Amino acid sequence: MKNLSVILSALALIGVIVLFGMQMSGSDNKEKETTTTKEESTSSGKIAYINIDSLEANYEYLKEKQKELEARQESMANELKRSQQKFQEDYVAVQRKAQAGTLTQAEYEAAEKRLRQMSQSLESSEARLTKELMKEQEEFNKDLKKRLDDYLSDYNEDKGYDFILSYSSLINNILLADSALEITEDIIKGMNEEYAKENKEKAKKDKKEGK
Repeated sequence: MKNLSVILSALALIGVIVLFGMQMSGSDNKEKETTTTKEESTSSGKIAYINIDSLEANYEYLKEKQKELEARQESMANELKRSQQKFQEDYVAVQRKAQAGTLTQAEYEAAEKRLRQMSQSLESSEARLTKELMKEQEEFNKDLKKRLDDYLSDYNEDKGYDFILSYSSLINNILLADSALEITEDIIKGMNEEYAKENKEKAKKDKKEGK
């Protein structure tokens, strides 16, 4: 089961937003206010950053989906484990009978063929389950990126940042950052509110449909 694994950590999230930047028009920036505690106006433009570690730890959608993927991974691993145990039990049983001389040559050859087929089936199952899990992880990453992109796009309509960067203790492309430029709490709060609203609307719809 060495291949049946998925990285459910900050790396998944970092991968979708490292150095995420938004380049806004200069004329739009002139219409925005430029004096807040979380932005800096320079000749290079207005910059802000998000702490990915905090976002991962506090974004409810991300935490729930990670738990779902972990549960899915555990279920797949248990499925393979049961098949492996059955294979091991059958293998040991055949070996004991062979050593005791209670198997005919034809019976031994049939058992050997069956065990070989079981082994091949195990390998195929592991490859299939790993592929399924990686596909689910990929779809999750795409959905997460879209959610973040959409939210930051709306968020930036009022803020007018030229660049929104990412910061993480694992993959850090920012060597030094002024904490006044951090907008992590705003992003977490806003995205959690959107997700709560989404769940509320889904619950109403399910109730209406009798689910």
